Amino acid sequence: MYNVIFLGAPGSGKGTQGEVVAKELKLAHMATGDLFRKAIECGDELGDTVKSYMERGELVPDEITISVVLKHLAGLTDVTGIILDGFPRSLRQAEALDEALVQQGQGIGRVIYINVPGDELVRRLSGRWVCRSCQSPYQSGCAEVTKGKCSRCQGGLYQRPDDTPETVKERLKVYFSKTAPLIEYYRSKGKLSEIDGMAEISEVTKRIISAIKCGK
Repeated sequence: MYNVIFLGAPGSGKGTQGEVVAKELKLAHMATGDLFRKAIECGDELGDTVKSYMERGELVPDEITISVVLKHLAGLTDVTGIILDGFPRSLRQAEALDEALVQQGQGIGRVIYINVPGDELVRRLSGRWVCRSCQSPYQSGCAEVTKGKCSRCQGGLYQRPDDTPETVKERLKVYFSKTAPLIEYYRSKGKLSEIDGMAEISEVTKRIISAIKCGK
């Protein structure tokens, strides 16, 4: 299997790009945020624990994240590769992932880092609305937000509790202190491709696909 990691701060567009690129290259797409939100919806002890961290803008502890993600990965069959969106988020998680993949005779083929300036990240996240049904994201001021409906599935839109300006700034602070070191970790392994996240969405997609294909 050809496995790809997408790195980028909240609001960098890695979730949107992960879905598009996965579909284009026929890879499975695993978003850690979606796994956590499903856990929260279940309303069990794990979900309540995850919710408490996310609402404070803090990273979910490594032991919980690693357990949730590796369990999900173990259940994936008949796939040619996986795009890992939102995992790993710390060096400990990266090492746990490397170990798990080695045991399966696999590894990481390419790491995509979508780089977006901090002030732009705050603007994007503070104005983000999401469809309750399909999770499609929209920005304040667009027609969908004005109408309060998703143009894809007509689902209602809402703002996530962790997208308030205060929580956004805390999330970015946590990201740059704990997750950013992964950039150098994968750069040192010769796996990293840095993509300018300020380009048009379609152009970012093209550059990512090119980087993945060149890395094979």
